Amino acid sequence: MTAPVIPPSPTREEYAAQYAAALAANGDESIFDRTEPVGLFVEWLADARATEPNDANAMALATVDASGLPDARMVLLKEVDDRGFTFYSNRESAKGEALAAHPAAALLFHWKSLRRQVRVRGAVEAVSEAEADAYFASRARESRIGAWASDQSRPLASREALELAVAREADRFADGEVPRPERWTGWRVIPDSVEFWRDRPFRLHDRLRFDRAEGEWTKTRLWP
Repeated sequence: MTAPVIPPSPTREEYAAQYAAALAANGDESIFDRTEPVGLFVEWLADARATEPNDANAMALATVDASGLPDARMVLLKEVDDRGFTFYSNRESAKGEALAAHPAAALLFHWKSLRRQVRVRGAVEAVSEAEADAYFASRARESRIGAWASDQSRPLASREALELAVAREADRFADGEVPRPERWTGWRVIPDSVEFWRDRPFRLHDRLRFDRAEGEWTKTRLWP
């Protein structure tokens, strides 16, 4: 099998064209005046929602399992505030078991339309039952039924087996309420490091990192 051709490094003219397209989004130096990362992240997320084709809140979640091996997958950010970055899933999934073994994680947001990314690292805590209940209740009924039907990350014999499990749970709940399964919960990444990156011509990118110690944020501009 022939590997697909990897695009060559951009020419000077191509860099110039790319920079012209991204200048409005990435030419403002005021980001380096910011004193904390959450407000800047919220602004960048709003920008991404206006330009990304779908799922501007998608993020890569990196964890370490019980044997020390790293793993990564895409999940959806569901809440962000001064407490941290929150997402939801099955605690019996591979990610749930990894977080139980090592309650720390890294996140990566990549917004291709804006040529920006944000990296987050920190400890992880489970959300409260009230928070998990409230978010679960906001999901579509079919998604709630799917949470009951799926043995997430476990071997699955066939698509038919999945559809039968969904049909069984749909029949069990009929037209009644679909409560949150005990195994379905959420986690909050409590950031101690947040790094903002944005594309600039000739790989001379902007990087700004915030680090938190004893509740206070410090910032550092980094070489590209």
